[in-house]
Amino acid sequence: MIISIDNLQEKLYLIRGVQIMLDKDLAEIYGYSVKAFNQQVKNNIEKFAEDFRFQLTDEEVQNLSRSKFSTLNNDTNDLRSKNLTAIISPMSRSNPYAFTEQGIYMLMTVLKGEIATKQSIALIRLFKQMKDFILQRQNLLSSPELLQISLQTAENTKDIQEIKNNMVSKDELTHVIKDFTDPNIKKDYLFFNGETVEADITYSTIYSSAKKTIYIIDNYIGLKTLVLLKSANPNVQITIFSDNIGNRLHKNEFSDFCKEYPGVHVSFIKTNGVYHDRYIIIDFGTPDEIIYHCGGSSKDAGTKVTSISQVEDKSNYQTMILTLLKNQTLVL
Repeated sequence: MIISIDNLQEKLYLIRGVQIMLDKDLAEIYGYSVKAFNQQVKNNIEKFAEDFRFQLTDEEVQNLSRSKFSTLNNDTNDLRSKNLTAIISPMSRSNPYAFTEQGIYMLMTVLKGEIATKQSIALIRLFKQMKDFILQRQNLLSSPELLQISLQTAENTKDIQEIKNNMVSKDELTHVIKDFTDPNIKKDYLFFNGETVEADITYSTIYSSAKKTIYIIDNYIGLKTLVLLKSANPNVQITIFSDNIGNRLHKNEFSDFCKEYPGVHVSFIKTNGVYHDRYIIIDFGTPDEIIYHCGGSSKDAGTKVTSISQVEDKSNYQTMILTLLKNQTLVL
């Protein structure tokens, strides 16, 4: 079942001043056992910094239990009480892991499959709804409940510098709101310096929207260029047009990638030294065709200010792409 806003709110906790979700709840959402879920994370542990994922201490587990039980009624919420007990049971071999909002976004680049994709899109939209709720009511943030929500959001966002006098100003809060929706709704993206996770999620979302083909024009490719493509649907044919300037992508790296992701089919064609900008073409020559102009290479997105914009007038690009398809194969 796709998670709803009510389900999400029941699974959110405030730990170390940060809004988090527990590994058990995320495993349930994505259809994994807790053990299998955490193993997927361990297999990609380099992606989960301490501020993305951390293990609760014994004291935090006890505090979580007390604070959550204090909000429950004895009758109507008895089932929730039992579920909470199972999450933080002292019989567990280890304390649960907590994932911050950034950690949850990073999960979306790790977990694959139809269910995972649908749940990830739902989570992104739900987090956005919660942030929109704050923005629409920013004049009422003096109330304790909304102030707590704003504080939680501030901890999960690099754009808010401070919150003073128990009040969040309009200018501060505007920087918090980030629109992480799917490409069918959002046409343009802007990433600020350091927003590498948000950039990775956007590229993965764009690639996962393709039904038949993905064309990438980028002369500065690397291993990360390939890794972002693992979110592509099976049987989608991927072509990277590049001169591989600097030889940053090597044959051995590509071979290792193919072994690890045999369902991702990638071929390479030269650009013949005439391209500066980067482009992504989704489902070229079909009614679903979408062309994106990218300010930077996907492997570097978010390290500096950059943008992705959808091309409105695609007619000028048809000849360009057809010409590229006639070029020679790139040998790594």
